[in-house]
Amino acid sequence: MKKIATGNKAVAEAVKQVKPDVIAAYPITPQTEIVEQIAEFVSGGELKSRYIPVESEHSAMAACIGAGITGARTFTATSSHGLLYMHEMTNWAAGARLPVVMATVNRSIGPGWNIWAEHTDALQERDTGWLQVYVSTVQEAYDTTLMAFRIAEHNDVLLPVMVNLDGFLLSHIMQPLDTVEPGDFVPPLHLPHAIDVKTPAGYGGLTGPDRHFKIRWEIERSMRDSVKVIEKTQDEFSRRFGRRYGFTEDYRCEDADVIVVAMGTLGKEAEVAIDQLRNEGIKAGSMRLRWLRPFPDLDLKGKEVVVIDRDYSFGRGGILATEIMAQTKEEVFSVIAGIGGQEVTFEDVADFVRQRRRGTEFWFGVTVNV
Repeated sequence: MKKIATGNKAVAEAVKQVKPDVIAAYPITPQTEIVEQIAEFVSGGELKSRYIPVESEHSAMAACIGAGITGARTFTATSSHGLLYMHEMTNWAAGARLPVVMATVNRSIGPGWNIWAEHTDALQERDTGWLQVYVSTVQEAYDTTLMAFRIAEHNDVLLPVMVNLDGFLLSHIMQPLDTVEPGDFVPPLHLPHAIDVKTPAGYGGLTGPDRHFKIRWEIERSMRDSVKVIEKTQDEFSRRFGRRYGFTEDYRCEDADVIVVAMGTLGKEAEVAIDQLRNEGIKAGSMRLRWLRPFPDLDLKGKEVVVIDRDYSFGRGGILATEIMAQTKEEVFSVIAGIGGQEVTFEDVADFVRQRRRGTEFWFGVTVNV
């Protein structure tokens, strides 16, 4: 069905069609519209799920964990300080191997108070064991939420998945949306370690030095195994519904001398900049990174690389740039831009490419740079 929707409502539409058993909800700008729309689906009888309005984000994840360990399919959504408040429980969700799906509407972290787009909130969760995917359009937000349930619940994965969309720049933007009837694309969840009252067992008990590292390794093994599950899921989605996705979305990269790497809506903005640069005779291409965890192998050999980070790790640098530098021997021109909703246009992105200097860092809008 074709309609016009915001990114938030696209996520809610996908959740309605997957039919989670339990939805834990706590409002926070700019995510609130997701759980409000889902509440309307539940109250109107369009979605038969247990909707739990909890007292905090920490409780929202705790509710998903409690329901999930019984084998229930679960969903929640959050943003910014709400995600930070969840942090203890996001570690528990991954460690308990529970396929929770959560939409995170990316927003800056205070102080000062700022409700606009930034990726620092989700990137502070990158080491918890959650898979992370960043989307750039309303359609992609819908499609990826559908795929997230199938990926998380696959027996070779059984890890939670975070679907990230830029605050306001995508969460509240109106774009065309083509919904589908997923049918058996998302099969029923069968959690192999679900609590069974007929076979009592202990969960969350003390693990000693002879065992704990093995639990951590199992998370990493499943993260590695998730690569093939993601590939197969995206291929199956393309066969059924006609829209293709990858670990990256590459634009005019085949013969490019310089590649722009970014995530979310900045990655889409870069595509317009690439066309402009091509008209000027600069052989540029764009590589929008979709999956941050697991981090994909990027083909950047022999290319100049411009990385745009809507985030920063103080004392180290742009987080995406750091990830890429750890993988490639190519020198990176690291650009810090868009933090706290700072406006970044395709013309600005084109300027980043024109002014690139290998092995340096540039803060957009700051007079003195190193």
